[in-house]
Amino acid sequence: MSDGEQPGLDEIEQRFATILDGRISRDEADRWAARWVLDDSLVWGDVAWWALCLLHGIDLAHGPDGPFLHDDEQVRRWLEELRHRRSR
Repeated sequence: MSDGEQPGLDEIEQRFATILDGRISRDEADRWAARWVLDDSLVWGDVAWWALCLLHGIDLAHGPDGPFLHDDEQVRRWLEELRHRRSR
């Protein structure tokens, strides 16, 4: 995964997968996405922007000790939707 270059759809998709298989935390994914979402100098395609915006905030919870706002099943559906949108 690149650290300096603007990520493509492959790398963005990989972030969803690595959250689900436990290789990165939701906090790590959120911070990674925030870096790209907050950089106003970049231009994104619709699918990439949609997916990045989902990743940015993926660590939100229902409260200080609550469960995640979006559970793993929702993240799986987002990953499936991303793959579907990419195949169009």
